[in-house]
Amino acid sequence: MAKPVQIEVWNPNGKYRVISTKSMPGTRWIDLLVQQDCRVEICTLNKTILSVEDIIALIGDKCDGVIGQLTEDWGDTLFSALSKAGGKAFSNMAVGYNNVDVDAATKYGVAVGNTPGVLTETTAELAASLSLAAARRIVEADGFMRAGLYEGWLPHLFVGNLLKGQTVGVIGAGRIGSAYARMMVEGFKMNLIYYDLYQATRLEKFVTAYGQFLKANGEQPVTWKRASSMDEVLQEADVISLHPILDKTTYHLVNKERLSMMKKEAILVNCSRGPVVDEVALVEHLRENPMFRVGLDVFEDEPYMKPGLADMKNAVVVPHIASASKWTREGMATLAALNVLGKIKGYPVWANPNNVEPFLNENSPPPAACPSIVNAKPLGKSFAFLF
Repeated sequence: MAKPVQIEVWNPNGKYRVISTKSMPGTRWIDLLVQQDCRVEICTLNKTILSVEDIIALIGDKCDGVIGQLTEDWGDTLFSALSKAGGKAFSNMAVGYNNVDVDAATKYGVAVGNTPGVLTETTAELAASLSLAAARRIVEADGFMRAGLYEGWLPHLFVGNLLKGQTVGVIGAGRIGSAYARMMVEGFKMNLIYYDLYQATRLEKFVTAYGQFLKANGEQPVTWKRASSMDEVLQEADVISLHPILDKTTYHLVNKERLSMMKKEAILVNCSRGPVVDEVALVEHLRENPMFRVGLDVFEDEPYMKPGLADMKNAVVVPHIASASKWTREGMATLAALNVLGKIKGYPVWANPNNVEPFLNENSPPPAACPSIVNAKPLGKSFAFLF
């Protein structure tokens, strides 16, 4: 028998039992569930990643829905347990769901929610921050100061890369990749080269218009180019930011061979998925090319880094915080809660999961809909779509 898990309870007499495997930012998500007669139980176990056994204990004999985290292994075992407890709803507090076996969830009739549309600008901002931190060697310089090593200005002290007039490369020009590109083009007057299977027309028009604005004001206009291959981006760009999805075709997309294509003083940024980069090859490349720099928010085997990466001064590493702005994290919690609530209440699915503003407006009630259900179509008659 599974051991009981520590919990915090809101609205103990609520009709519907909803579990959150972690405490989440803000209280609006709790209020929205309580207002709809939900008993909300939040796991308070002092454990970074819950095991399958921990979550089974949380689910218990009766559970209507669960809000989980991307660090948890949501497969056949957990969806079977949730289904036996009467649960029909699960939502990741994340846009990604690589940790979720969607087919298993569908088999047990469980809706799987995620939280797109709220992370775009926040993630792009962190990618831009890592680009600047790596280019100007900010983390190295900060450590130098804190160690008491600064004795006065020197001509060669922490000389980095100027971004203005250089070329930024984007691999994957979707919402986040395009937002990042706009920030770098407008913020630092960088030229753009991008690779995507689909033409980023809006991004191209933005860069063209900004280039015309600069020219009209007597400045050098910025330019854009859609590359015919990813390799072309790697060879030509001074700063490259990765924004692809993670699947079999993008695993180790950046490997030893492709790292060798890049400029010796290039900067590589990854805020997408860790396994997109061959981390062992990256460590070797950083060691052999001290002027090459990298900014990483995600890692191949999170929460671990490959041996040697932490020792690389030309690497800026942060612990998966791309979505860690207050507004975004509170929004993610709200969307995840509304996914679960919507399924419990029999609401339809919102037609455009990237248009989430109506759900996040605190001055009005959210729409009676599930913001984003990734397996709505396979579940068939369980859902209608709200257009």
